[in-house]
This record gives sequence, C-alpha cells and structure tokens, in this order.
Amino acid sequence: MLIVMKTNATAREVDAVVDVIQAIGLRAHPMPGATRTAIGITGNEGVIDSRRFQDLPGVAEVIRVTKPYKLITLDLRPEKTIVQVGDATIGGGELAIIAGPCAIESREQALAVAEAVKESGARFFRGGLWKPRTSPYSFRGLGEKAWEIMAEIRETFGLKIVTEALDEAGIGLIEQYGDIIQIGARNMQNFPLLERAGRSKLPVLLKRGMAATLEEWLLAAEYIMAEGNYNVILCERGVRTFAQHTRNTLDLAAVPAIRSISHLPVIVDPSHGSGNTYMVTPLARAGVAVGADGLMVEVHNHPELALSDGAQALTPSQYAQLVNEVRAIRRLTSAAG
Repeated sequence: MLIVMKTNATAREVDAVVDVIQAIGLRAHPMPGATRTAIGITGNEGVIDSRRFQDLPGVAEVIRVTKPYKLITLDLRPEKTIVQVGDATIGGGELAIIAGPCAIESREQALAVAEAVKESGARFFRGGLWKPRTSPYSFRGLGEKAWEIMAEIRETFGLKIVTEALDEAGIGLIEQYGDIIQIGARNMQNFPLLERAGRSKLPVLLKRGMAATLEEWLLAAEYIMAEGNYNVILCERGVRTFAQHTRNTLDLAAVPAIRSISHLPVIVDPSHGSGNTYMVTPLARAGVAVGADGLMVEVHNHPELALSDGAQALTPSQYAQLVNEVRAIRRLTSAAG
C-alpha cells in the first residue's frame, strides 16, 4: 500500500501517519519528494484496510499496490533518486564513473590505476578484495590485507571506494573502510546478505544476476530497501545467453526499462557485459546513449599480466579515451533531453 500526502502536509502529519502504521505492526517507508511525501507500507501478509488511513490529516490518497515490489517504483517516488556518497553523486545530472581493476593485486598496481582514475575526473575507485571465482584454484583476491592499499588510495586521491562483499562480515569491513557496498551477480539473491546490506548506512550497488529477469533484480533491490536502506544503485552487467562472441550479453534495453519503472539510478558495466577489451568502449558509449546514470569499467596498468579478467580490462590510455567519448555523448543527450 502507498499513502500519498498532500503537498501542504506538515512534518507532524507525516509523522502521525507513520505512527499509525507502526502501531498496527507494519513498517513505514517515508519518501520525501520535490512536491509531496509518499509513504510505502511493508510487512503486511494480507490486505490492509485503506479506510484507517484515508481520513488522517494530510493524507491525499491511499493507493493499493498490486505489483510485487512497492519501494523501488515511480509510484512511490516520481523523482529520480540521487545517491549521495560524500561530495560525489550517482544519479542526477553528473555521469558517474566507477573505475579500477577487477582485483587488488599489489600496491604498485592499485596506485597506478587509481592515479589514472583520478586524472580522468572520475570520483569512484573499484577493486575487488575478495573475488568469487568459478575455479577454487584461481586468484581470489588479497582479502583483508588489501584494505591498507585501499585506505591509501582513498587518502591520496580522494576517491570513493567501491568493493564487493561476499558475506555479512565483509559488509562490516566495508562499513569501516569503504564507501559503497557492492553485491555481485552471484549474490543477487543471497537474501540474508541483501537484508544485512539493507541495515547498513552505506549505499549499495546491486549487480544483476547472471540469469535474472528484471523483476527478480528489482525484487532483490526491494529486499535491501525493505530493511530501510533506500540508497540502492542498480548495475546491468550482462546476462548469460547462447551467444559465443561475448562473455555475457549486455542488456542495454534494461536501462530504459528500469527507468520507466523505478526511481533508482542504473549504471552499466560494459567490461563484464562483453568480456572483450575491444567491445568495452563501444558498449560504454551505447550505455550512456540509452540513459545510464553511470558506468563501471575495469582498468589495469598491465592487462596482459592481470590475475583476474585481464581480457576485459582497459589500459589507462584506453580508459582515458573512453571517458572523453562517453562524456561527450552525455552532453549531447542532456542537451537533447
């Protein structure tokens, strides 16, 4: 159920509605907008009698929600969510670029890439500390030892740190040392992990599962938001299909589809979406052209020596060219829109 408040509703009236929702054992999710506040209700196992809310002071309308998700929708929040990460943002006018190596391999490697990311004007550095690999014999990251390197990058370059959590303990560490919690494709439906991320005060970057439908992906975001964390960023990273020419099939149609349903920002990962260096820049350009709020791009100072995903990593010079091109496209689409 969704309660839409009047445009002139006071904070006290909003609080009174929240109190009633909580008094009957349900959870209230107030979403202030530019002109009015909407309040989503979760926790009900059956139909809620709307009459108990419709005559409360400040209430304009009570809407029964028939979709499987309630909090991610434009019905609840017509204005697009802008996720604030310190002095940087994802969503809104600025194109967010999250760049860095697939995995932190060494201090020298990480700092060299971080310098290139900083020089490009990007605000976010990504790097894996723990890597979920298909083979148990593949490089699976440096683990907690890499936090010292990440802390140096954060301090030296002022970049926001984005890294993946594989378990609930990993989220705790990111809360201490990082800025954005990444939930990877393999964990998109790890519901205890999603709920733990939902109790965090850090933004969550949720990657689409390898064979997930849009509805499954959005419901995974709903798990996070139902716990009270509304700062969720969706990341389209390609799905597994019958195609042989790419690692995954990057679903660019997902971007306008999500934007027609949800207020959450959505970014594109052309690196995992293709698995091939020569495809990354063209797909990044296409992602921005269809309306993505940002990009996640893998960069390595020596891709040929990379311990993880070197075939899809750009060199710093290739990455700099990509940034120039996608920013030009963003300027054109912004002017046209």
